[in-house]
Amino acid sequence: MNNFMKYKYLYIIILMVVILTNSCGDVSVESELPDNPTFAVDIAPILEKNCLPCHRENGAAPFSLSSYVAVKKRAKTIAKVTQKRIMPPWPADPNYSHFIGERVLSDRQIALIQKWVSQGAVEGNQKYVYRAKAMERSNIRKPDLVIPFDTVAMNEGDLDRFFISVANVSIPQKRYISALEFVPTEPGLVHHANGHLLLYKEGSKRLSLKWRRKVEARSEVNSDLFKGLGLEADDGSLPMRIHSAFNYLPGVQGIEYPNGIGAFEVTKDFAAVMNDVHYGPSDKKVVDRSVLNVFFTDVAPSRALSELMLGTNGVSKIVPPLVVPANRVTKHTTRYRISEDISVLTVNPHLHMLGKSFLAFAVKPNGDTIPLIRILRWNFNWQYFYTFKLMLKIPAGSEIVAVAEFDNTKGNPWNPNNPPKTVSERWDSGGASMRASDEMFQFIITYTLYKKGDEFVSLEKK
Repeated sequence: MNNFMKYKYLYIIILMVVILTNSCGDVSVESELPDNPTFAVDIAPILEKNCLPCHRENGAAPFSLSSYVAVKKRAKTIAKVTQKRIMPPWPADPNYSHFIGERVLSDRQIALIQKWVSQGAVEGNQKYVYRAKAMERSNIRKPDLVIPFDTVAMNEGDLDRFFISVANVSIPQKRYISALEFVPTEPGLVHHANGHLLLYKEGSKRLSLKWRRKVEARSEVNSDLFKGLGLEADDGSLPMRIHSAFNYLPGVQGIEYPNGIGAFEVTKDFAAVMNDVHYGPSDKKVVDRSVLNVFFTDVAPSRALSELMLGTNGVSKIVPPLVVPANRVTKHTTRYRISEDISVLTVNPHLHMLGKSFLAFAVKPNGDTIPLIRILRWNFNWQYFYTFKLMLKIPAGSEIVAVAEFDNTKGNPWNPNNPPKTVSERWDSGGASMRASDEMFQFIITYTLYKKGDEFVSLEKK
């Protein structure tokens, strides 16, 4: 008797289970739904977690969903974009790696929204009250200090414009800062912002100059920070600079690590400086009033953070060089071997408008792979800082690898050139161009030196 005849009844049972499971998937989801879903009980909690971080007053999205009336007005659109998984935007593949704040709707949640809309988008017999956090101009919490930068007026037809902006600050005493969060009022126009803090010795700086000012750079290659802005101390010395204290890319939200991780001390007199803030092309006349939210803590700094940048302007070469010919789809790789054990907190992939896909992983000395992030469909408008739920150890000797695809064809709706033309990093200006119409390939890793037990350290703020 062959093996099939011996176990035929077992095979038949397994086959029936597989068929029933596959054919009844939608039915099981549908059977779990309430008969008459309402906004207050079923829909509002989904929107608050996944949509309100952007769709709220002063949020990054163009309209608010912070009330039943606003949601009902757009109910059919919400049903459509959630069913197609266009919204909420979460570029990272949840089947590859997981991060804090993932906004990925389950099949049940999507089916629930569909049923609610099909039944008339009923509010229910009670009101739903959103938490206060959802209504603030911050995705962390109510800021302890808000620093406004000088306004920037954009006119219709303006192309790439770059600014250096400074805001002087004076507080009663030295404080620890746990997080900084840059918030533009016109997120659709701000392509990126890179900021520093300047710390002045007590008594060495009288903040007598205009406390808020800016200069416009002629190109993306900015002049030295201290030229023309009067940032030197009164005695002629230069203040201590905390480099890259805060950064912004489209879709980025602030990060506050727990237990003093990444915290730092500031002096009584300090300055927040936009070393460069880039405004992209504008199709209307508008004024941006960007602010920097500051969050203080009484917890002393416990772990210093460092940044590792691969690719453009970073520590590793791009192979082949980042030149994307017209009417071509190209693939490029960059890799870097680390020399000591590190604990990774946050990763940030960065491409421009020709980006198609992104993959990053680490290969340990024994050949095992550590998944970092995979983005199957690159979206220029959503370039998050992705923070792991637990610190992620990468051992010494591991090679970090990033692979990116670029689509320079007419089929790419984001292609800035029609017809397509060859695009590169444009090293002719002395560095890689930051213009959105040129290209970049970066993978930025925020890490700290590894300590035993880091694998169990949660990065979620309680």
